Amino acid sequence: MKKRIAVIYGGRSPEHDVSVVTSLQALQALDRTKFDPFPVYIATDGRWFIGDALKERANYLPSRAVEATLTEVTLDMHADAGRKKGVLLKKKKGLFGGSAVADEFDAAFFGFHGLVGEDGNMQGLMEVAGIPYTGMRTLASSVFMDKVATKHYLRSLGIPCLPFTVLKRPESGYLIPKKEIEALMKDIGYPAIIKPSHLGSSIGVAKVKDAEELIACLPAVFQYDDAAIVEPFVQNLVEYNVAVSKLFGDMRTSAAERPKTTAELLDFKQKYLSGGNGKTGTKDGGTKSSAAISEGMLSLTRELNPDLPKETEANIRKWAVTLFDAIDGTGAPRIDFIGNSKTGEIWMNEVNPCPGSFGYFLWEAAEKPVLFTNYLTLLVEEAFAENKKRAIPADPVPVDARLHKRHN
Repeated sequence: MKKRIAVIYGGRSPEHDVSVVTSLQALQALDRTKFDPFPVYIATDGRWFIGDALKERANYLPSRAVEATLTEVTLDMHADAGRKKGVLLKKKKGLFGGSAVADEFDAAFFGFHGLVGEDGNMQGLMEVAGIPYTGMRTLASSVFMDKVATKHYLRSLGIPCLPFTVLKRPESGYLIPKKEIEALMKDIGYPAIIKPSHLGSSIGVAKVKDAEELIACLPAVFQYDDAAIVEPFVQNLVEYNVAVSKLFGDMRTSAAERPKTTAELLDFKQKYLSGGNGKTGTKDGGTKSSAAISEGMLSLTRELNPDLPKETEANIRKWAVTLFDAIDGTGAPRIDFIGNSKTGEIWMNEVNPCPGSFGYFLWEAAEKPVLFTNYLTLLVEEAFAENKKRAIPADPVPVDARLHKRHN
């Protein structure tokens, strides 16, 4: 029988809209001979919905008319060891409303980006409910969606990263006194890059030349995050990205990519909406590997398999594997590096537990190419394997540790 797969996405994240795009790609590309996928959309206010209208990108964000065709649901948190399924319950209507089952699923396929989804929160929810889910586990998701925690982790492994300082959001307001800023920036200097500690994409990222500019940028960061990380600006900036995974039976890195930019930094709209009209299309070539893809994320000009110095490429792949192996990684995170093209220096910058479009184009262009549909199948299969590996008894309390009587 086909496995019922809930593709869950959206949520209370500044990257909500990008999550929708990524997840609709997966919904279309999942292998229908093995799986029966359906969308589970979490609105920006946290409500969960299911319904056929969610399969069409033109219906986002759902209007009241579209919402009227959907079913609002909640997740049953009963971790039934015998059932091993996820259950979506119709939301109660009124004081005496029932809790009828709206749908069931065998595994959750996550397409979240950013806060409250990619950062360990949804992963933890599925762990509590005992439901298989795709991607990185709770710990890895939490660590790598926190840029400060990631820095400490990199340092412990001896992986090069830029020096940094952390600015915490004040208890009231968004501004930090200049004298305090100057003390924190003493060892960083200017120009510098400020960015939110817990967001992905390029939301809230800015280059600043002095303390005044840094202070002026704080409200944009603190509106979404309680911490900002500040690093030295890298001259002659060049970026390299590579994904890493053990989905294929061995530890493997993907094709490398070098994003091409006309500015020193990509802003959010340039990165995700540069395709112009925002309509969906199909990837050039028309093979079965390609889902309908956004003209945003993939229209960003990039060079796949760029000509890299041998030592640079070797280090990028080695450090990616070292990091992934150290945290017992799952899924296929994309790891981003930045460097100085003139000096040859290279640093690991950040980790994306769930990269945009799942980074499938990196695997299609890898030394051993993996088609998008096959790649998604491996993610689902890993979800079941990880769930089985981490299973605990229905009554997790050892017999010798039981202090209260059990009732059959």
